[in-house]
Amino acid sequence: MEDSCNSINDLPRSARLHRALSRDPTIQLGSLVAPSGDRTRSKGETLNILLTTHFHTTDAMEGGWHLQLPAVPVVWTGRWLRKLLLTKEWHEQLTHLPPYKIPGVDGIFPALLQEGWEVLIPHLVRIFRACLATGYVPRIWHQVKVVFIPKPSRNSYCGPKDFRPISLTSFLLKTMERLVDRFLRDDLLALRPLHPNQHAYQPGKSVDTALYQLVVRVEKAIDQQEIALGIFLDIEGAFNNTSYDSMCAALTRHGVDCTIVRLIRATLEGRLAAATLGDVTRSVVVTRGCPQGGVLSPLLWCLVVYELLAGLNGGGVYAQGYADDICRLAVGKLPNTVSGLIQWPLHTVETWCDGLGLSVNPDKTGLVAFTRRRNFPGPCQSNIWE
Repeated sequence: MEDSCNSINDLPRSARLHRALSRDPTIQLGSLVAPSGDRTRSKGETLNILLTTHFHTTDAMEGGWHLQLPAVPVVWTGRWLRKLLLTKEWHEQLTHLPPYKIPGVDGIFPALLQEGWEVLIPHLVRIFRACLATGYVPRIWHQVKVVFIPKPSRNSYCGPKDFRPISLTSFLLKTMERLVDRFLRDDLLALRPLHPNQHAYQPGKSVDTALYQLVVRVEKAIDQQEIALGIFLDIEGAFNNTSYDSMCAALTRHGVDCTIVRLIRATLEGRLAAATLGDVTRSVVVTRGCPQGGVLSPLLWCLVVYELLAGLNGGGVYAQGYADDICRLAVGKLPNTVSGLIQWPLHTVETWCDGLGLSVNPDKTGLVAFTRRRNFPGPCQSNIWE
């Protein structure tokens, strides 16, 4: 074991080892407490509570499961479309996949694609070309296997929100999404990048860079005998609750071609999420959100939250984000001053969330005043939250 740990010299392998060692095998998914306060009495009830809590759904059996029909094919030209359809691009993306990562419903492992790429990739390129031209995604790619994993550092695991839903999709779809994601990041986002104060899902940025920028501003305020008032918020269920319209609108505002926007929407709409517990399986049709574990999901959320971060910065207030966590910092000499500065960003967040059908998690909301004043009266919280 020691030799195996010493041989690890890259971050992905060390992260996998850390997750394996920190996993508590005693945590098992079983009976849960429903919002009504009653405990579930069967595996089916447990799955129903989990699916309805984490997803906006409709019953998969009501009226059947319908997908959009193929649209009229489009005629395209341009360097960017040709680049997406190159065989070598597919081969490069396949080589970076872990060969035996857990597959989706179709049971296709990356190793199968990697070993047979010379035969398979020409056919995959034709399939992708048809998907891009028609805005239609094969039905099997919409079938998602959902696995609920326990969130770390919880006191108990008796509620549905103590578990995180991970969506396992087809690696054929993931490969196509990786191509789109790489193109968007390398070409389009090079001209109009993501917000500089978003520290998640970007090369060269992490939670460390977010903390560094925040601490520097707090220390500067303290050194200048000022008060730094910070509010820390979490957008509740950001990935699962964001509407398809808002994601497509964010893509369009960033200058993404309508053909790619239509394809991305086709990958999201009509997803059939299935979860299994023992010998019981439940399926629902997902009507909102992007899958946690999806390749494009992080980029889609960063584009959606771009407008919020842009609106929060300015007017004496600094705002930054890390995924769905938002921090705002106001600096001033007097408590009433910083309380007034921090109030308008709260209204901005409220208006933005209402427009997208999202909400702030009250259990993960914090208000902190950074100061060396011993007789500091504290911020006027009643005025802030009015």
